[in-house]
Amino acid sequence: MKTTLRLSLLASLIASTSAMAADKVTFQLDWLPGGDKAPVYVGIQQGFFADEDLEVKIASGRGSTDALTKMATGQSDIGSSDIGALMAARAQDDVPVVAVLPYFTQAPHAFFVLKNSGIKSITDLKGKKIATSPFTSSNAFLPLVLKQNGLTEDDIQLVKSDPGALSPMMITGNTDAIIAWVTNTALFKAQAEGAGKEIIEMPWSNSGLSLYSSSLLASERFLEERPDVAKRFIKAFAKSIEFSYQYPDKAGENLHKMVPEVDAEIVSAQLKSITNLVYNDVTKKDGFGNFTPARIQKTWEYVAEANGLTLDALDPSTVVNSKFVPE
Repeated sequence: MKTTLRLSLLASLIASTSAMAADKVTFQLDWLPGGDKAPVYVGIQQGFFADEDLEVKIASGRGSTDALTKMATGQSDIGSSDIGALMAARAQDDVPVVAVLPYFTQAPHAFFVLKNSGIKSITDLKGKKIATSPFTSSNAFLPLVLKQNGLTEDDIQLVKSDPGALSPMMITGNTDAIIAWVTNTALFKAQAEGAGKEIIEMPWSNSGLSLYSSSLLASERFLEERPDVAKRFIKAFAKSIEFSYQYPDKAGENLHKMVPEVDAEIVSAQLKSITNLVYNDVTKKDGFGNFTPARIQKTWEYVAEANGLTLDALDPSTVVNSKFVPE
């Protein structure tokens, strides 16, 4: 009896010590929870982070700029954000954040309109009211995509609103179009169908805007002070991405379990609809998880033009740190 008790106490002590030993990491979202954000929730629910002795806390965010600020100021360790927003920020200031893993190797920016709006192309947006989030990285590329279609910002009426209000604004007719990522298509379609309406998606990639976009970014302080933790996190996160797109239904359930207000079926539909942003010709050529100098340079050229920056304002290679990606 005493032996059994001792073993039980020893097991409890080992379990307690193991739990205390888990390294804590704060993950920064750059947008509302949805399909493209599923990997971090999957990593928690599937135990991928726990397998690496990590305890992950998720911090909410409202756009790439917001996420960058929180990582740069030490409020978060690592998170998702647009690499274009990072490039623009580092070209103008000493922002201690770098990209460690590519996620979307194609840009997800798009206009959305109602099918009965009469708007069938980007040129039809002339004179129209368009709503966008104040912090989305899409705003930086808006002048570029308008230029590619013979328009300027003066040709549209741009208004800014909370990201959660964009779709309702369009559905109720308070705006003619909205700017958002194609990651939201499944959700917007469901919301529109609920109102007896249908939406049209107009991806900016159709205008030739091919570049790196959403990436895993990290605070330089986090990488310098806890390199082993960073490497273990990136390994688990890469595994979570793979699982999310291989098993979208399960990923939807994982996210819904942690964020009940997000519908699991919507998350699954979002993952299925954006697989080509993650796995495409770029990843077939370069391999998943690899930034290439040529594409980083091309991405910077787009970012520089979109933000009115000179090409010599930044050495784009300094934005990336690939030393922590597992082989």
